[in-house]
Formats: sequence, C-alpha cells, structure tokens
Amino acid sequence: MTANQINDTFTETPVTTETAISFTADALVRDIVLQFPKAADYFKGQRIDFCCGGVKPLSEAAEEKGLNTENVIRDLNKLLEEHPVLESDIAWNDASSAELIDYIVNKHHRYLREELPLIAQNVTKVFRVHGEDSPHLAEMYRLFHTLREELLQHTAKEEESEFPAMLAYDANPSPERLAELKGMLGTLEEEHDGAGEILRELRRVTNDFTPPEHACTTYRLTYARLEELEGMTFEHVHLENNILFLRYQ
Repeated sequence: MTANQINDTFTETPVTTETAISFTADALVRDIVLQFPKAADYFKGQRIDFCCGGVKPLSEAAEEKGLNTENVIRDLNKLLEEHPVLESDIAWNDASSAELIDYIVNKHHRYLREELPLIAQNVTKVFRVHGEDSPHLAEMYRLFHTLREELLQHTAKEEESEFPAMLAYDANPSPERLAELKGMLGTLEEEHDGAGEILRELRRVTNDFTPPEHACTTYRLTYARLEELEGMTFEHVHLENNILFLRYQ
C-alpha cells in the first residue's frame, strides 16, 4: 500500500466533527503532538524537542527554553483555533503498523536517500570554498557526514530487519518474538538519540542555521537544507518512538 493509498483509505468517509483538545502544563510534549500534529511545527519553531525528548511535561520543556508556559499554552490554543483537528484527519496512532511502516519508508526513508547526497554536495562545496575563513565549517562538514552515514545505515537496518520483525509479530504474536523485538527497538531508540545529539551540535555550530551576512546563495541553501533535514528527522523519529515502537513495549 502506498502513502497515497493510505490517505485515500482514511478519507473515503468524510467526518467534520472537531476533536476536543485541551492543553495543560503537565501534559507530555509527545502527547500534545499526538493529539494535535500541527503542534509539531510550533515546537520546532520554539526548539522544543517533541521526539526523543518528548516524554516530559510541557512546563518543563518550556522552562528549558526560557519560555513562559502560559504563553506557550495560549499560542497552542490559538494555533488550534486556526487549524482545528477533525475526526477525519489522519491519526497515525490509529493506523495499523503496516500502514505506518509503509508511510515511514515511502516518505522519510525515501527523503533521506534522495536528499542526503544533494545536501552532501552543498556541505562539501561550502566547506571547500569558505572553510579557510570560517573554521566552524569543518565541524559542520564532519558532523553532517557522520549523521549521513548513521541515518542511511539505520534506515537500511529498519527495512531489512526491524520492520519485518514487527509485521511478523503482528501476524503471529509470541512472547519470544516480542522479547527479541524489544531488544531491537532499544537499539533503534539509542540510534535516534545519537542522531538527535548530532543535529543539536549542527544547530549549535551553525548558529541556529543562520548564515553570515556575506554568505553566497549556496552557503544559504546549505543551511536551509540542513534545517529541513532536522525537521524531517524530528517527524521521522516522532512517528517511530512515540507511536510505532510503543506498540511493542
């Protein structure tokens, strides 16, 4: 089943009833995004981690970023008014594992395979042209290429081993298969944490992906693509850590 077919399946019978949602200071960041996916865009803008670091109360996450919790809740409520959640919206936490895996592979894994080589070209060019005058670009180059290799190995392993193990367990559950699967998922979550740490370092060394005033078009494009990679990775990890993996833990 393709991602488009999944979307078609979920929208065959339109329902316009709005889903009741309320935001509280003690709600987990992860759960807010599960209930209101648009909140992910807001959290990314505020540099609030909703994937690997999403298992913490909103008040704690806001405090870590120097934000007022009441203001954050007000912003979320305003965003909800502008983008109400309907019962007809795709809720991946209600989709089957097979459908969610298909979506992850066809959107996120495909994105990485297509975009990482292109981002690598930009990163390499900017480092070679501007690295002498901007020493931080050597660290950006190193971090990106480490991340690239880790992400490609990670996604290949998921498709060859972990995802088939999940589907096999769904088809024929057993305590032995579940125990083996839990071990696999623990390793995957550690790899997610590692990728998240590299992305945090990339953001730090690039000054929040802010190019200098003298930056050329390629320089600016490189930073923009790195920031897009960060956002896509956060969404990817959120779908796995906070929805898919929890089904087997």
